[in-house]
Amino acid sequence: MPVRFLLALLAAALLAGPAAARCSKNLVELGGGIAVASLDGVAIAERGTDSRAIVTFVGHASFQIDTPQGARAITDYNGVNGFGRRPDVVTMNNAHSTHYTDSPEDGIAHVLRGWPSRQGETEAKHDIDFRDLKVWNVPTNARSWGDGDVRINGNSIFGFRIGDLCLAHLGHLHHRLTPEHLDELGRIDILMVPIDGSFTMGQPLMVDVIRQISPKIVLPMHYWGRGQLDRFLALMEALPHEFIWPDRPVLDISRADLPDKLTVIAVAGSGGD
Repeated sequence: MPVRFLLALLAAALLAGPAAARCSKNLVELGGGIAVASLDGVAIAERGTDSRAIVTFVGHASFQIDTPQGARAITDYNGVNGFGRRPDVVTMNNAHSTHYTDSPEDGIAHVLRGWPSRQGETEAKHDIDFRDLKVWNVPTNARSWGDGDVRINGNSIFGFRIGDLCLAHLGHLHHRLTPEHLDELGRIDILMVPIDGSFTMGQPLMVDVIRQISPKIVLPMHYWGRGQLDRFLALMEALPHEFIWPDRPVLDISRADLPDKLTVIAVAGSGGD
């Protein structure tokens, strides 16, 4: 059987079925550098790749993701952080006041809640396309506020795919991931990680989750002050990495730009709301 035909079959298999949104773990890794810059969605379309995103920290656990075709998503959309930027897609990982809103802006095409919110639902499941942006979720469990009970499927990790570049936002993650979670998530290049160490889970456990997922870039979030960031970085010494403190809360990144070595980029600065 010709090699070209076998490659075509492989490509079709990777794009078919319920896991179509996720990135394959088996694609060739690319090396390169990192650019930290402030551009708009139109500018990145002119950079010659469809596997590119501009990721902007807009507060707390919210990031704005812009694609070459002008799609815009905001993570952990709470009606405050990123308000007025008219996203096309918003994700809300957890029914906690600083991570969701029942009053999103008018005109948002997709409002994706990461927990069961309709009668009879046992989990929230999403797999949507908007222009060149694919968004899907992986439900995880969460602690209840106050009593510590488990809310089954009460949180979601959201994945974002632009071309062959894959990002994920861990949301309000409260536990390590299972093999099933990792399979649903697929290969992740850029991981947005809460590092508060208390409201989500301890920083040593979060470092274990980073090890499980093995991204190329980690974007810390959901922390308050340089002290929490420094404690996280000290624990990250267990995973050989580079650290970048950018001068702006913006990352302009393509698949070809991904570093060979794990890199932590503090786009959230000293954290905060």
